[in-house]
Amino acid sequence: MATEGVAATRKRGRPTEAERAQRRDDILNVAVQLFVAGGFAQVTLDDIVTEAHVTKRTIYGYFGDRSEIFLAAVERLRHRTLGQLATGESLEELATNIVSTLHSDEAIGLHRLMITEAHSFPDLAKRFYRDGPQAYIAALDARLPAPDPDLAQSVFALLLGEPHRQRLLGLRAAPNLEEAATQAGIVLRRFGLTQDRASDRTHSRR
Repeated sequence: MATEGVAATRKRGRPTEAERAQRRDDILNVAVQLFVAGGFAQVTLDDIVTEAHVTKRTIYGYFGDRSEIFLAAVERLRHRTLGQLATGESLEELATNIVSTLHSDEAIGLHRLMITEAHSFPDLAKRFYRDGPQAYIAALDARLPAPDPDLAQSVFALLLGEPHRQRLLGLRAAPNLEEAATQAGIVLRRFGLTQDRASDRTHSRR
């Protein structure tokens, strides 16, 4: 159970950076489970404190209020997708990571939650878009042969596409890494952005 992981990381004395990072991650896991199961508006800070077996002071120390906890979960997904990519990593690798991460159970749960709560929490919706989709689009744009924000938006939209809609509706399982790479490759070929063709387009601009 996720709550056992939080309690297990707590030791006497000053925690190490690794222990702090693990505790933060465990609290996020608990919060995401509660948000997805009960809804953002219905889950209180006390609920998270109780389920994670931590104090409010700990929660405030790591995050702040509920909105910041939710956004921290969105940021964590972004770091999983973009944080592992060096500047020289390919567009294909980035596209595959986007497909894999944003079709995961956690990402789908957060997306469903935001769709449900966006009307009641418009500021949260804006920050969700900024820290989520907008960041992925910017990362794609940075790896195109030439900057093209409109093209980056179109690529991102198709990287999700119908499979993402089916995931949101619970009609499809999350793709494995091979399936994510296949889906990403289909989209990039559709726009002529596979490695060989993208290289040709870059040289043609010189």
